Amino acid sequence: MAIIEIDEKMMEAAVLGGAVLGGGGGGPIEEGLQLGRLALEVGHPQLFTIDEMNDDDWVVTVSAVGAPAAADQYVKPVHYIRALELLTDKLGHNISAMITNENGASTTVNGWFQSAVTGMPVLDAPCNGRAHPTGSMGSMNLSELESYVSVQGAAGGKGKRYTELCASGSVEHVSTLVRQASVEAGGMIAVARNPVQVSYVKENGCPGAISQAIRIGQAMQSHQGLQAVEAVASLLGGRLVDVGQVTEFELRTTGGFDVGFVKIGSLEMTFWNEYMTLEARGERIATFPDLIMTFDAESGLPLESARIGRGRNVAVIAVPRHNLILGATMRNRKLLQPIEEIVGKPILSYIL
Repeated sequence: MAIIEIDEKMMEAAVLGGAVLGGGGGGPIEEGLQLGRLALEVGHPQLFTIDEMNDDDWVVTVSAVGAPAAADQYVKPVHYIRALELLTDKLGHNISAMITNENGASTTVNGWFQSAVTGMPVLDAPCNGRAHPTGSMGSMNLSELESYVSVQGAAGGKGKRYTELCASGSVEHVSTLVRQASVEAGGMIAVARNPVQVSYVKENGCPGAISQAIRIGQAMQSHQGLQAVEAVASLLGGRLVDVGQVTEFELRTTGGFDVGFVKIGSLEMTFWNEYMTLEARGERIATFPDLIMTFDAESGLPLESARIGRGRNVAVIAVPRHNLILGATMRNRKLLQPIEEIVGKPILSYIL
């Protein structure tokens, strides 16, 4: 039981470790550092362990939704505050804390700016301990509760593309509306969604996953270049699969997602925001929700899928899913099934 004191070095570790657990998604490092520094400049973001809360306290998920590579995306800190306002205005009860939907370079620090401004704490208990593509994958299996009504506030965009909304309905339906809104807003939108009680987060979320990101980041801060990559792989019980030059890279932004293919030497990877499959000469090495992650081979810094390019020297790691802190949705066949249709590769037969 603790309130985790956040300083700039810990914030940077959270962003770096979050970038690793982003698995190719979760936003760029620069965005996470910018948001984290702003939170520390405007106030004192509070990160609580879940044991600091009562089981009947209400918690809301804060996140960004969209395609990281979208050229016209425009989400600023004020949009995160506005999304939270839209949600709380709709609800008939108080919200005691926030959680992020996932780990990622920018998503690990989701809520820190809102906490600094409002005083509302963020819990070390994201919906998922790694990044994932769809909103339903970050819903802690609320999509399986027929009686649950999802309430989601969203804001983002610039000028004539500015978009805000607050909608309620099934998790799947409202998540689709928000995804469509992200496209209208230029590719990305800030969201506050899915109020639940702490007891539900304990059972279906990922207590301790932010702390895991911080530990990964601290390992990176102590090393440079490939040594940093090896330190991360060792800490997570994974392995450095290979280091090589990107020879093929395809990316298309469609329906609010980045979808594509990467080839590095004998390795082939597919991604749907996050890396979904890793193969070597046709043999499957890792399959989402296993962690597949790329790093710049020179700097050792995590490199998300949207920033891969031909000719770049890249290191690739793979970490078995059982070494990660994962939410209940990562065992849900219905939510994982669409991956096969998007990337054109078998998924379920490798993991369930």
